[in-house]
Amino acid sequence: MCGRFAFLLPHESWRGLYKVLNDFPHPPRYNVAPTQPIVVILEREGRRTAELFRWGFVPGWVKDPREWPLLINARAETMADKPAFRDAVRNSRCIVPANGYFEWMKGPDGKRQPYYITRADDQPMAFAGLYSTWAGPNGEEVDTACIVTVEPNLEVSNIYDRMPAILWDEGAIDAWLNTREVIGDEALRLAHPPAPGSMKYHPVGSGIGNANNDNPELIVPVDPDAEEPVPAPKPKKRIAGGEQLDLF
Repeated sequence: MCGRFAFLLPHESWRGLYKVLNDFPHPPRYNVAPTQPIVVILEREGRRTAELFRWGFVPGWVKDPREWPLLINARAETMADKPAFRDAVRNSRCIVPANGYFEWMKGPDGKRQPYYITRADDQPMAFAGLYSTWAGPNGEEVDTACIVTVEPNLEVSNIYDRMPAILWDEGAIDAWLNTREVIGDEALRLAHPPAPGSMKYHPVGSGIGNANNDNPELIVPVDPDAEEPVPAPKPKKRIAGGEQLDLF
């Protein structure tokens, strides 16, 4: 599961990198958490724009979002067949730009140590994502999104059994966003783990577990032996091919 990530690129850098047409300044975020607004990049009629969506996918047909599970991830292997995601796989794909993400590794003693995971070349990442707009009975609208996950590559498998689906190059990004011409299995083939040696990670402090913390110290390497034990996250459930994170 990907439940925390960092997005640090200045606007001028990522706008050109992802060929975004609109101006969309955004402050650096070191601890993006579920239910918070996240930057997503999508393409409508050939125009690529950056927008803020709520992290937690809600299909448009849901009657009451308050009774819907918080789906922050969609499993690449099953999302095309699941009612919650299959329409978005065909028509509403996006990318979520990030510099790195966080995952917790469970040690033999049951304690959990957070790690910050990035590309080995320190370049930014583009996570494959899905989005949906929920419209309420009184005309209200909520734009929501989730991050696609895949089985991990060699490095990340040492920490956790899932990882974000990273679109590794410009061609993969272009194809993922092109819902007019790239459909079904062809799009899913883009969501594969990167090759061995392409990712790296280091331990970080337990402060990343608090969604109210958002500062550069959260991605600084620490000595895990000097860290206080990290509380285990609350249990999560797999719902409709996605990941439900129980926040309360």
